[in-house]
Amino acid sequence: MKNTCWGDFVKGIWKENPVLVLLLGTCPTLALTGSAANGAGMGAATTFVLIGSNAVISLISGITPKKIRIPVYIVVIAAFVTVVDLLMQAYAPPALYAALGIFIPLIVVNCIVLGRAEAFASKHGLLRSVLDGAGMGLGFTVALTLIGIIREFLCGGSVFGIKLIPGWETEFLLPGAAPGAFIIVGVILAVKSYCNRRAAVKAGKLYVPPRGLDCRNCRICRIPGE
Repeated sequence: MKNTCWGDFVKGIWKENPVLVLLLGTCPTLALTGSAANGAGMGAATTFVLIGSNAVISLISGITPKKIRIPVYIVVIAAFVTVVDLLMQAYAPPALYAALGIFIPLIVVNCIVLGRAEAFASKHGLLRSVLDGAGMGLGFTVALTLIGIIREFLCGGSVFGIKLIPGWETEFLLPGAAPGAFIIVGVILAVKSYCNRRAAVKAGKLYVPPRGLDCRNCRICRIPGE
């Protein structure tokens, strides 16, 4: 049981990272990671909602009619999103709350949160559901913060608002824009895939990419005329 609980927690950090493996939550990933602080703030808010909603949904899944389970889950998630929105409005730095803006209420429809509720919390006990939410939230936070650090540094040589290169006065615009975010996420995905492949080779195993993320499931090269 101990190993199972630990596995539920750590899988979201690397093996099933919601951003770098499952490719979920792409909108806030690209829109809010212009700075490390924004990425960390969005990740923390999502983690709170994940833990709370997973816990409640795990407790009520046995008494929730299957036909209305999705609306019920959304109501539970919306309640926690309202709580985190009010808490951030009251205690978070005004600049951070303003930067996150509409993306805090949009956590209600974040596919990471609803996906964990449907795929895991509704089928497992309280402890494992809480650990799953915490692990997925931590993985989401780490991914957003990492992307935010890279983008913020490449834009102006600073991290968390601290100027690491004082002579860097002209901002590089590409990393702060959406195309730059796509490129950076792609590079991180490539590095992660390379690490997974090297680890598989060292273990004497064949590395098999997640289904849907490899060339075997892509038919674009077979389009006539291409």
